[in-house]
Amino acid sequence: MNSAIVILSGGLDSTTALYWAKKNFNKVFAITFYYGQRHSLEVEMARIIAKNAKVEEHILFEVDISKFGGSALTDKNLEVPETQSIEEIKERGIPITYVPFRNGIFLSIAAAYAETKNTTNLVGGWNAVDYSGYPDCRPEFLAAMEEALNKGTKLGSEGKSWKIHAPLINLTKGEIIKLGLSLGADYSYSISCYRGTEVPCGKCDSCVLRAKGWMEIGKEDHLIERLKREGKI
Repeated sequence: MNSAIVILSGGLDSTTALYWAKKNFNKVFAITFYYGQRHSLEVEMARIIAKNAKVEEHILFEVDISKFGGSALTDKNLEVPETQSIEEIKERGIPITYVPFRNGIFLSIAAAYAETKNTTNLVGGWNAVDYSGYPDCRPEFLAAMEEALNKGTKLGSEGKSWKIHAPLINLTKGEIIKLGLSLGADYSYSISCYRGTEVPCGKCDSCVLRAKGWMEIGKEDHLIERLKREGKI
């Protein structure tokens, strides 16, 4: 496996996926999407993460999903819900923070980018354990997208098999962080908060799940350590 494209959001999971790709591929390219999200600070952080990881190339692709609305992550008229517990996240249905078909859109564009690099390897931080129940993070969805790429691309028609690598799909948040640390990942600039602030709100799904992960491994979040050093908290 010579090269791969990593979908890098700037969050904790995609940062882990990036370092996983660095270990498993000779050349790693990264793509970050600005899709009209309220937490667009993660895009700037993704630049820092990609630079620190020394990827071959990092591109920012703009695709404004906010024009459709329908998600608290792209429509500022919708409130990001607060979460009281992990149990609450697991028991409810698909939350208002779901962005319609976001990962399908991202994978399609990343595949187009991959064809220009003559690679059929796509890597992302999708997870189906400690997550908010998004349907486009599930293994069956990724398998369906993989099949579509094999049938609908030039590389696929030439007999090259597409592979969507989801190394975190069955890991808890704590296990994800452990994996990342073993690979040398630095999470100091990874932004997870749905409210789009550098200092975590501590109340949205993403903040609650991230805190759970660091608590599981008994270490302080790299982001919190940096914010303390910089006097921001």
